[in-house]
Formats: sequence, C-alpha cells, structure tokens
Amino acid sequence: MLALQPPAQDGTAAVHVMKRVKIGVVGCGAIAQVHHLPNLAALDEQFEVSVVCDVSPAAAADAARRFHVPRHVTDWRDLLAADLDAVLLCHTDPKTEAAVAVLQAGKHLFIEKPVCFSLEEIDAMIAAQADAGTVAQAGYMKVYDPAFELARQAVRDIDQVRFVQVNHLHPDNALHLRQFDVRRFDDYPDEVLERTRAARSASIRQAIGDAAPMVQRTFSLLSGSGIHDLYGLRVLLGVPNAVVSTEIWRAGRAVTFTLQYPGGARCVATWIDLPDLWDFRETLEVYGDRRRVLLSYPTGFARGILSRVVVHGTDERGSAFRTEPAVDWESAFLRELRHFHECIAAGVPNRTPLAEARHDIELIIDIVGRYRG
Repeated sequence: MLALQPPAQDGTAAVHVMKRVKIGVVGCGAIAQVHHLPNLAALDEQFEVSVVCDVSPAAAADAARRFHVPRHVTDWRDLLAADLDAVLLCHTDPKTEAAVAVLQAGKHLFIEKPVCFSLEEIDAMIAAQADAGTVAQAGYMKVYDPAFELARQAVRDIDQVRFVQVNHLHPDNALHLRQFDVRRFDDYPDEVLERTRAARSASIRQAIGDAAPMVQRTFSLLSGSGIHDLYGLRVLLGVPNAVVSTEIWRAGRAVTFTLQYPGGARCVATWIDLPDLWDFRETLEVYGDRRRVLLSYPTGFARGILSRVVVHGTDERGSAFRTEPAVDWESAFLRELRHFHECIAAGVPNRTPLAEARHDIELIIDIVGRYRG
C-alpha cells in the first residue's frame, strides 16, 4: 500500500510504504469476538495481530486459535513485552494502569470505551501520551459511522440549533449477542476478579466520591453505553456550558438530563434500561427553525445493519420536504480501526483523541453531580 508524502524539494512526490502495524489485543470478550478480532483480520494489509491476552487462559487460547493469532498470554504485562507497535485495550474496566503502561512503553494505544472514570485517570493518560508522542485513540465508533458523518453535515446546514433530543432505549445485550458465536469461559482467577472489582470501585469513588449505589449505577451506564450519545453530541454541537437538570430513576437504571449549549439551545436526553425488550432504539434529533435532522442507530452488537439519517424541513417556497440519504455499507468499527492505522502510518490527525475524551468524562461527572446537588 502506497501513501504520498508532501513534495520533495525538487518538486517530485515522495512515496513510502504504509507499514503493517503489529498489534496486541487485551480482552477476548464479546466486543473482541464480534468486532475487533474479525475486523483486524479483515484489515490484514494494515494490521498483524501478534498476541492476544485475557485473564481467562481458556478465553485467550480460544481467541488465538479462532483468529489465527500466534501467541496468547494471561497478563497484559507479558503482552506489552512482545514486539508490538500498538495495543488495543478492550478488557474489563478500569483500563488506566494498562493504558498508561502502553504509552510509557512508547506504543500506540487504542482504548475501548469507557476510557476511564475519573479526571485524574484521563490526565495521567494524556500526560503519558504527550511524553511518548504516540497515537492514543478512544474507541468512539459512532463518530466513524457513515450515517453520523452525513448527519454532521446536515446539522452544519442548520442556521441555528434550537433543540436536541436523545432517546436511548437499551435492552439486555444478551438478546443481541445470541446472533453470534460468543464464547464465554469460567476459569477467571478469583484473586484477579477481586482485584478488578476493587480497582473499579476505587476509580468510581475517585470520580464522584462516596455516592449511593443508585448513583454509581447511573454513573456506570453513562460511562459505558451512554458515552456514545455524549461524544456524538460533543462532535455535533460542541461542549455544553451547563447541566440544567438531572433525574435518576428506576433505581439508577434510567436517567434523564438537560444540557444547555452556547446560544441557548437545550438538549433533553434519556437513557433507560429495558432488559426484556428485544428492539434496541437509539435516536438523536437536532432541530432548527426550518430543519430537523434525525439519526438512528442499531445496536452496537450487529453486523450489516445500517444507521439511518432523515432530514425534514421547509424550503424557501414554504414547501415541506423529507430526504433520506443513502448510507455507505461499511462498519463503523472497521472504519475506526482503519483510521487508527492511518494515524500511525501516515500521521493523519486523530479524530477521537484522549484529550477530547476528557470533555466527556468531565460531563458525566457533572451530570451526576447535578443530581446530587
């Protein structure tokens, strides 16, 4: 694969071969089995998966066999000692210790959401990246969705955004994972599980203090599933200047909050757990005086199901119109990995850097803080 560099002094175009990035994957659970490992295999001209890691020996061995990876380990430190250019982290949270170590080792980092929970954690990652000078990309896949890119352009065509509404109606992921051969194992060492639980609790406590279990549950769902809505809003509208209100209900399994944006626009967003309802719904609606942009997503655990964009409006003659642009048949998960490679091999500016992810972490803390007063 060839990439053109800026012209040389003699006016000719310099050409170099975009290298195949050696990458290791930490975490062999559902997101790795459904998306990351198959997509890395499909991008075999860009990536070489050298080693996989999971605290379950059986999970690591099975993933290595299924996806033709030559080596598997159970400790990310052993993975980090391998000859790698980059590491993809998609293991159980928190990922902070591993992420900082990856960057301190001078390797590129792809980190699945949630990146982390506290501002202290994200600041440690950002500092490590600055010292290393490597790429650090947050796994914010919806930004790379072709439908999101169409919606972003349509929102730019709105003269003044007046109102935004987000609805995220989330069933149990298990209902959708049934469509895939996701393999689970029970040989996790007890001491590793206990250490992970303790680290997660400490990280959440660092972020929001000693909060009630209901509040912690809401904080976790916003950091996990709800993060997709928050970073999408940020990319479309910028950073809000205030959290107007927050309501937590259903014992922390539902949250509704209102954000205020510069210029006076408001966003009302709801995330609710509906575990037994198979039909996943995630929608983003952006309203101006004469135009509405509606973006709807399928579940993240799907292949080949397209997101949709619909634009409603009134033209200069006062006539109503409705358009639905065609969306490219390409996975957002595949596109974000291809972009990660372009950032490493061609120096392309990263679209979802850790510095931008910090805004989302701060916003989640503020949303929960508004509820607590």
